[in-house]
Amino acid sequence: MITRDKIHEIIFEADTKAGKRFDICLIIFILLSVFGVMLSSVSSIDEQYGYILHNLEWFFTFLFTIEYMLRIYSVQKPWKYIFSFMGIVDFLAIIPTYLVFIYAPIGVLVDIRILRLLRIFRVFKLSSYIRGAYTMQIALRSSRPKIIVFLLSVVLLVVLLGTLMYVVEGQQNGFDNIPKSIYWSVVTLTTVGYGDVVPVTALGKLIASVIMIMGYGIIAVPTGIVSADMAKHSSKSISTQACRSCSKDGHDVDATHCKFCGEQLNE
Repeated sequence: MITRDKIHEIIFEADTKAGKRFDICLIIFILLSVFGVMLSSVSSIDEQYGYILHNLEWFFTFLFTIEYMLRIYSVQKPWKYIFSFMGIVDFLAIIPTYLVFIYAPIGVLVDIRILRLLRIFRVFKLSSYIRGAYTMQIALRSSRPKIIVFLLSVVLLVVLLGTLMYVVEGQQNGFDNIPKSIYWSVVTLTTVGYGDVVPVTALGKLIASVIMIMGYGIIAVPTGIVSADMAKHSSKSISTQACRSCSKDGHDVDATHCKFCGEQLNE
């Protein structure tokens, strides 16, 4: 009889042969499922093979549902897994097929299953990518306050610039109201430039030129913030071992306890 710990080892970890085989099969099923949904969106293919594709979709959904339930069963604290990033992705991978009875177009959302391919990093033990992703995660978390302050400053800037352009150009030149002028300011500051609204007066063109130049500098700021924080953090070698309590992985190879919940890791 397969124990709960054995199920956890197979489903959540890729260090064992059984775990690697399980993840490889899972990835193949995910790719086939997503490919099937893509084919069903083509009307000519759906008319000829729609019945087969529909049955295959229910087959994959049935398998993914069993897998999802086994993941919940194998962890000691199911809610930790259910509300984790991958837990939410796993849930979203199966629920659209069941909701199709309520709202048919929602069925195309099963393509979110492609996000589950993130597990490919564990399967092939691309530890350098795992380590890099974990370092970036730490950097993004630590730089979040700076980025929020930066974004709030940008919002204030585009409101001021948009209001200024509304006063300078006016409704006669296409800046019909302040919200539309703010929209123009955002488009110009991000150097997108749709061209649906353009300044006509000399002063308006001068302000627009200044905004464009500012845009190049503003775009580089978040990159610099995150890069600086990434330089401060370095990761040790990361294993694919998942905690039996909270299901999270990304632990150091010499770790004895989970860095997220404090539970002892499986030896």
